[in-house]
Amino acid sequence: MPSGFTLLLLLVLVLAVAFDYVNGFHDTANAIATSVSTRALRPHYAILMSAAANFIGALTGTAVAKTIASGIATAPPGADAGQIVVAAALVGGITWDLITWRLGIPSSSSHALIGGLIGAAVAAGGVNALKPDGIAEKVLLPLVLSPILGIGIGFLMMVLLLNVFRRAHPRRLNERFRRLQVLSAAYMAFSHGSNDAQKTMGIITLALVAGGVLAEPVVPLWVIILAATAISLGTAGGGWRIIRTMGQRVVKLDPVHGFAAETTAATIILGASTFGMPVSTTHVISSAIMGVGASDRFSAVRWGLAWNIVIAWVLTLPASAAVAWIAWEILSRVL
Repeated sequence: MPSGFTLLLLLVLVLAVAFDYVNGFHDTANAIATSVSTRALRPHYAILMSAAANFIGALTGTAVAKTIASGIATAPPGADAGQIVVAAALVGGITWDLITWRLGIPSSSSHALIGGLIGAAVAAGGVNALKPDGIAEKVLLPLVLSPILGIGIGFLMMVLLLNVFRRAHPRRLNERFRRLQVLSAAYMAFSHGSNDAQKTMGIITLALVAGGVLAEPVVPLWVIILAATAISLGTAGGGWRIIRTMGQRVVKLDPVHGFAAETTAATIILGASTFGMPVSTTHVISSAIMGVGASDRFSAVRWGLAWNIVIAWVLTLPASAAVAWIAWEILSRVL
């Protein structure tokens, strides 16, 4: 690591790694819930595969990291003030992740972090600290569009597959797609790493810039490796509560459904990563599962549970922002 590190900055790094780890086990379900529920993969094999694919995906770019580091909020003047904002943002994100994990609700780690960053930045510097254009284009627009795309494309892909293979024997069809799900689950895990690990890279880079260690928000190689390692280790820890919710309780999935949902979600997420958009992988895979399930019949989806998930989506930004605001009020007086 370069020189210039202070105890406060080291605290921020510890919190960032903790968030990345929590993100990993909170979002394990994103990659493997469908393949585990359809028995395409045994749980422990699925987790190990997901951890490896997450790590590889995290090494594929930094566009999302740059959005987090410089496209949402401006750190207040002063090295300590900027790092306290980042620390408070991470506390907000971690707290909301742990609450929703405990309740088994597949909320967005991405928007928990972004909400935390918004709340801490406003607490420190007022609304002028925010970058409205960046928030509108890189956060709010993907927040609205990605679930719509997940439902729509998932529905259409499932209809297409069912028409192409309408003459196939159901048992043989399931066997084939159970094998294909190994690839689609790996694809989903890879896309998750390409988007979610970069958010931690971005928040660390923001802290390094605020602390004067970096002159501009360019993600160092050691930050990329650190974030990739932390999220893959978190993924290896598993998140069984949310896996059960997404893989078994929202809609009953066959292997063909799982393949369609994972392929749809992974493609949307990779596209967002390319354009530097920090989308919620949880939102995308959840909505893709709903779209795929609705293709059989509308009532196949347990819409009451789905509605609870949507409520968690809506609450994530303001709830994590509120926690981060409180954390900033405390940390700014203690540190």
